[in-house]
Amino acid sequence: MKLENTIKEAAKKLKNHNIASYDLDAEIIIANILKIEREYLITMGYKDISNEILKKYQGHVKRRISREPIAYITGKKEFWSKNFLVNRSTLIPRPETELLIYFVVDYFKNKKINILDIGTGSGCILLSILKELTMSYGIGIDISNKAIQMAKKNSYHLGLLDRSKFKVFDLNKFNIGKYDLIVSNPPYIPSREINKLSKDIINYEPRVALNGGADGIDLIKKVIYKSNQLLKINGLFALEIGFNQYKKVSRILRYYKFREVRKEFDNNSNVRCIISTKDGFF
Repeated sequence: MKLENTIKEAAKKLKNHNIASYDLDAEIIIANILKIEREYLITMGYKDISNEILKKYQGHVKRRISREPIAYITGKKEFWSKNFLVNRSTLIPRPETELLIYFVVDYFKNKKINILDIGTGSGCILLSILKELTMSYGIGIDISNKAIQMAKKNSYHLGLLDRSKFKVFDLNKFNIGKYDLIVSNPPYIPSREINKLSKDIINYEPRVALNGGADGIDLIKKVIYKSNQLLKINGLFALEIGFNQYKKVSRILRYYKFREVRKEFDNNSNVRCIISTKDGFF
């Protein structure tokens, strides 16, 4: 079968199962199987594809029809202009999380710093920062061994093994080092809201990385408490938060003597990231 017709047929199936991004998904899936950039598909439409490729493609399309996220089907997700390996043991990196990175990279430009990433998942935050801050070092911790293994793979693929470490740790028991920068994207979805999320999320992404407890800030509180112990004086703390959590989280930060220096808004004008510092005069 010609590649062009194969893609059209797959897109039609996806559309019939209410996949909104049916054309894009059909192209991303086949491009990943063929190990080419999606842009090259337009020049290859006349080519025949093998039965082996066709069978694999049809299998992947069925997975998408079942609402499995594209990132898990392809095994990767672009973040900060780099491809990160992902699987169902890690959250899929979101564009909003890049808000954590812009300010801190500019703030520490040309400096050598020590970084801690709490709840590192795929390692996308820490590794993206280290790509920009080429003299710096960092450690990412997570309670999930499978997530840590994925972060280590990403560190290898990005050539950062010499400047990053990833360890399995319960945050409550982590007391190693002092840091110039602490970053964290902890679980912040209230428990009662989990089942309202799309099937792509609740059926596939790890709940332990989503569930923030009764009010969504149980884990945020623990991260702030631990960061207060581990952050150097005048160090920077960058924290991603959920919808309508800014006021509550701000109060907790002030209680632990953090001073807000910046907040980042998402495309819906919600505060998604609070950046604060621990000043010496406290």
